[in-house]
Amino acid sequence: MSVYRHARSRRVATLEGVTTRCPEAPELVALLTGRRIAVLTGAGVSTDSGIPDYRGADSPPSNPMTIRQFTSDPVFRQRYWARNHVGWRHMDDTLPNAGHRALAALEHASVVTGVITQNVDLLHTKAGSANVINLHGSYARVVCLSCEYTMSRAGLAEQLEALNPGFIERAEAIGGLAVAPDADAAISPAAGTTSFRYLDCPRCGGVLKPDIVYFGETVAKGIVAESYSLIDRSDALLVAGSSLTVFSGYRFVRHAAALGLPIAIVNRGRTRGDDLATVKVDGGCSELLALLSEELVPIALP
Repeated sequence: MSVYRHARSRRVATLEGVTTRCPEAPELVALLTGRRIAVLTGAGVSTDSGIPDYRGADSPPSNPMTIRQFTSDPVFRQRYWARNHVGWRHMDDTLPNAGHRALAALEHASVVTGVITQNVDLLHTKAGSANVINLHGSYARVVCLSCEYTMSRAGLAEQLEALNPGFIERAEAIGGLAVAPDADAAISPAAGTTSFRYLDCPRCGGVLKPDIVYFGETVAKGIVAESYSLIDRSDALLVAGSSLTVFSGYRFVRHAAALGLPIAIVNRGRTRGDDLATVKVDGGCSELLALLSEELVPIALP
C-alpha cells in the first residue's frame, strides 16, 4: 500500500495547487484511470458544505443517536424531536460542495458506477448523482416503527410548527446552533425543549422516527445486497471521507478486497481500511475529487 500525508497547512483551493503540492495525486489518478469506480462516502465528504463529521479534529462534541435511547425513553425522544425540528431545516438548506459535484460529473462520464453513502444529507442527489444508495437512510422522510407508515419530514415539520409556535425562532435566537451529520442539532434547553410537543403515528399511534439508521440498528438486507452488487459491477472502489469505523461501511472495503479490486481511500487521518488500501491519501475530499473529475477520461460504454 502506498500511503502519503497531505498536511492541512498545505491545502489549496485550485486544481493546480493540488497537482503540484500533493504528491499522492498522480498515483491516485493512475490507479483509477480506465476503471469504472464504485464510490463509498462518509461524513468527511460533506464537511465543506458546513456539516461537521463525527470524529474529525474540528468536529464539536457529539453523542450520536442510538435506537435504544430513541425507543425506550419518551423524554429522550421529546428532546430529540425538539433538536431535529431545528436541525433538519438547516440540513435541507445545505448545498453540495465541489466533491459532490465532482462525483456527479464522473458518473455522467460513466467513470463512477454509483455512490454508496453513509450520509443522510442527500447532497449527492442534490449535486446530480443518479445512482445513489443511501445506506443509512435520509433526513427527509419519517417512518413509523410499528406499521411502517411514512411521511415527508417537511410535512411533519408543518404539524410540529403548529404545535410549537415560535420554537425555531427561540432556538436560533439563543445561538450556538450546531447541526450533526444525522440532522440532530445542539440547542440550548432555554429554547423550551422540555415543553416541546411531538407526534406519534397518525395511522396506528406508534413511534415515528426519522428514516435514518441509528447506532445499534442494522441496514436493510436489500440495501446491503444492492451495495455489494454495485461493487461487483465495478473495477475499483474509492472511499471518500470515511474513517470506516462502523462495520456498515467497512464491510464493502472487505468485499472489494476479497474480489481483488484496487481500493483507493481519501480521508483525513487513519481509517479502519488502511491496511486493505492500494493507495491511501491523507487529505481533504473536495479538492482531490475535483482533481479526479478533471483527470479521469470519460469511459465509452459498449
